[in-house]
Amino acid sequence: MKILNLYILKAYTGRLISVFIVLMLIFIIQTFWLFIDEFAGKGLDSETILKFLIYYTPKLFPLVFPLSVLLSSIMTYGSLAENNEFTAMKSSGISLQKSLKLLIIFHLFLGLGSYYFSNYIIPLGEFKYYNLRRNLAKLKPALAITEGVFNEIGQINIKVSRKYGEDNRFLEDVIIHEKSPDNKNRIVIKAKNGELVSASIEEELKLILFNGNRYEEIYTTKPDEKLRYQHAKVSFEKYIMNVDLSNFNNVDLAEEKYTSTYKMQKVDDLYISIDSLEKKFSDSKNTYAENLIKTRININPKLVDIDQKKSAKVSSIYCENPNPLTFIVDSLLNQQILTLNRASNNVKTIIRNLESKKRVFFSNQKVINLHKTTLNERYTLGFSVFFLFVIGASLGAIIRKGGLGLPMVLAILIFLTYHYIGLFGKNAAEDNTVSPLLGSWIAVIIVIPFAIFLVSRATNDRGLINYNFIFNPLSDIIEKIRKKIR
Repeated sequence: MKILNLYILKAYTGRLISVFIVLMLIFIIQTFWLFIDEFAGKGLDSETILKFLIYYTPKLFPLVFPLSVLLSSIMTYGSLAENNEFTAMKSSGISLQKSLKLLIIFHLFLGLGSYYFSNYIIPLGEFKYYNLRRNLAKLKPALAITEGVFNEIGQINIKVSRKYGEDNRFLEDVIIHEKSPDNKNRIVIKAKNGELVSASIEEELKLILFNGNRYEEIYTTKPDEKLRYQHAKVSFEKYIMNVDLSNFNNVDLAEEKYTSTYKMQKVDDLYISIDSLEKKFSDSKNTYAENLIKTRININPKLVDIDQKKSAKVSSIYCENPNPLTFIVDSLLNQQILTLNRASNNVKTIIRNLESKKRVFFSNQKVINLHKTTLNERYTLGFSVFFLFVIGASLGAIIRKGGLGLPMVLAILIFLTYHYIGLFGKNAAEDNTVSPLLGSWIAVIIVIPFAIFLVSRATNDRGLINYNFIFNPLSDIIEKIRKKIR
């Protein structure tokens, strides 16, 4: 029995290592092509690119390793069943559960190792990858301009709607925020088109703008001048800017100053961050609720304290002539109309404020949910590895096929189903549709009964699906029809 278990373990681990390496290389190559735009034209050496890929590799582990386990288990037990080795084991009194015993123990340790890997190696890789990518983005300003968002280049923030032409040097719908000497955003430049050209000095970038306006808030310390000169506006057909890049390309790729993203945090750090974020979020909601109540209560009494005699007179007029226009034309109701208008404006202001705060609170809750889902993902990886192995081993014993044909197809289908269920749960938890706990564990919860079902089918030598409950009634009906015809 020990020899048999060691034989199965050896066959399984050999396939697991080889499949994992092949899949990881495939995903790394795909990653390289994904970031090729960030590498191209920056003069990077092979060592820097290799570092980037190594730092990114741990992010691929939660995707590659469960798929490798599933595929390897299907191939191992499918090969045993195909070569009648599994039949020989059963004839010797060795059931599927006994043959799985050593591998189950192996995967318990493997799941524990997956937890430590996701808790220590993945955050470290995320930390290294994130900092290196941010530093790489500073090497070439022309390539650092992304369409549709503001990009910081030197002392300006630039946003373009589209880049086109040779080397993407032509720009469309340009908006620039330029920092003034007091480090404030006092200068805004808008242009319909622009062009990036190389300046005569290597440490400068020449930006030519066409058909636009330049707005500048006048900075002065004198109160009188603040009222007279609030801002200046200049229209132009052609405007040339020389952007100082003396500190732009002087980038230390080894600099690591970004340490606060939730993906970089370990389990202990995530617990602390979640606790502080929830406390801050709760305090913010309570403070806003108290201020809103005070705003409702603190109403000027003069707006609602209407003279009783006027009110009685208005009531008698309305009773004698119940025309709605009476309220408009009667001068005695001016104060009431003013009160209603102000009340309506106050209500509209409160509603706008509520909508604004609703978006802010939604963003805050989303950040908390992202921390919680990341925390739960540290634990789900080990469980997913274990149950996907059980599914793969049972499925391999049922289909009785080894190799890379049918096992590969089944493994990909099962894993994609598992992966997209988990992705759906994570997105639902991020938007607070479901709790982060359920969103993170829903894929594992669905996988568990499926694993139990397959183990039961494989143990009892049944196929994947029993069609007898469909075909038997049909065959009975056909047989009755034949008898009647005869």
